[in-house]
Amino acid sequence: MASPRRQPRSRPETLVRRREILDAAVEIFGAKGYAGGTLQEIADEVGMTHAGILHHFGSKDQLLLEVLEHRDQADVANLEGQHIPDGMPLFRHLVATAFRNMQRPGIVQAYAVLSAESVTDDHPGREFFQKRYRTLRVEVAEAFLAVCDEQGVDDPQRVAEASTAILAVMDGLQVQWLLEPGAVDLGSASEFAIEAIVSAVLRPQPSPLAT
Repeated sequence: MASPRRQPRSRPETLVRRREILDAAVEIFGAKGYAGGTLQEIADEVGMTHAGILHHFGSKDQLLLEVLEHRDQADVANLEGQHIPDGMPLFRHLVATAFRNMQRPGIVQAYAVLSAESVTDDHPGREFFQKRYRTLRVEVAEAFLAVCDEQGVDDPQRVAEASTAILAVMDGLQVQWLLEPGAVDLGSASEFAIEAIVSAVLRPQPSPLAT
């Protein structure tokens, strides 16, 4: 008697399985980096084989890229149109993201590790992070320009510098927080820095560092 044919896995089940793999990859890559974390370790986390991971993602490089996309989608999942807002709401969104990140250290750790690794030669995530920072600088600058236009401020050079500085300070604070979470309040420190940078653009003052 022939055994019954195995029914193909339904799409919802496949999506759930892929999400489990992505979550496991975030944990492994966050703890060991891309080079140190293996597909076998990820497979063990979800009770699969190495071949099973490749069935869903094709390669380790592709899995990494989907982990990074997964992380970015999580940031905008609750926003209208799943896109960051413009103008002053963007800066409020950045502050809210910093507070939310305190509740998801695994994702923050994976991002910090992988972004740092991406500066090395031939890293598969390098192009992703280059594009990501380029896009974020533009989006933050556009938000600044919208607010500046409302308040009659015209200083494109300061806007460009402030846009870069906001991204840098947020990522730098994440590293400090990951290293010593009890000593750094990620949400409050990020809020302070973002408010200071926005104020410096909208209401510039003589530098206290000037001699």
